[in-house]
Amino acid sequence: KGIIYQLLLACTLSICTSCCMFGLPWLAPCTACPTDTVEVCPTIGRSGNFKKFQCSPGHYNDLASLFFNTNDDAIRNLFSSGTDSEFHRSSILLFFFASYILGVLSYGLVLPSGLFVPVILTGATYGRLVGMLAASHSSLNEGLFAILGAASFLGGSMRMTVSLCVVMLELTNNLLMLPLVMLVLLISKTVADSFNSNIYDELVRMKGLPYLETHAEPYMRQLTVSDVVTGPLWSFNGVEKVSNIVHVLRTTKHNGFPVIDQPPFSDSPVLFGLILRAHLLVLLKKKVFTATCTLIQVNELKQVVADDFAKPGSSRADDIEDIELTEEELEMFIDLHPFTNASPYTVVETMSLAKALISFRQVGLRHMLVVPKSSG
Repeated sequence: KGIIYQLLLACTLSICTSCCMFGLPWLAPCTACPTDTVEVCPTIGRSGNFKKFQCSPGHYNDLASLFFNTNDDAIRNLFSSGTDSEFHRSSILLFFFASYILGVLSYGLVLPSGLFVPVILTGATYGRLVGMLAASHSSLNEGLFAILGAASFLGGSMRMTVSLCVVMLELTNNLLMLPLVMLVLLISKTVADSFNSNIYDELVRMKGLPYLETHAEPYMRQLTVSDVVTGPLWSFNGVEKVSNIVHVLRTTKHNGFPVIDQPPFSDSPVLFGLILRAHLLVLLKKKVFTATCTLIQVNELKQVVADDFAKPGSSRADDIEDIELTEEELEMFIDLHPFTNASPYTVVETMSLAKALISFRQVGLRHMLVVPKSSG
């Protein structure tokens, strides 16, 4: 999608969020201010936990108190003990659906919106609602249910365990919560793992980004790399004709190409190395050509420097369509030897696919060359 579409989507969701924040509190009833509180009630403005929101003096709107507070204050109110009578079930239910739906819609927009705090807020609301429903059968504080609800949402969406235990203990400053939080995290992670992967992996797949799993699938142990190699193979000679390079770059989207030495530069075809697409574009742009199919001289290499091959920053990268060449230049040659990586990562065709995948991921490779097994 284009940037205009993304901006319009972000603006539309911002308007919907504002409508929810100002519209839904009208559905919540006004509640009399508690007599045992030391805080000001009701309040108007950003600070304060008891928002007046069109209520009569001495009353507050509990749903507005959640919407018009900061996320930190809202989470603190939901986690707090001794606040069982501050919120109505209907208000908690409305806030849960609103925060959940808006969180799902807003995540992934072109906005610097996070995920961690909204998940804690939604989970705390869910836990608080469960605590209200179980109030007649349990003497536990509703704030405890809110903490466990936040832990369950975090564990189910992010699949982290130890780090989330530390986070929840830091939030509550209560070491006695550790066993319950650990139990909730293990249950939520186990249940979620039976359906899909964590939210970050799912987002990577939705965006179509290349991603390799940490561990190889069991069936990969029965395959070799030759079983998954597909053609056609696009490669270049050590000294290649300019027109051939231009044709390959225009007809493919590959990022790297093997360079194979052929006679008379070697006794038999042999892999020399790997050259990147970006480096080929630099050579074409700088026109590092030779008139005949010969090795380039050292003094002719002075027209290119190392900085020419550096990755561009925010500027647009070179494209093959932007390079103009004459018919005479297309008939010339490029010696790829000085610009080729002569020691790329290679594996033989009989190597286990699982082993190759693990090596590819652990080393952080982008290219791995598969070579035939030598006949001796």
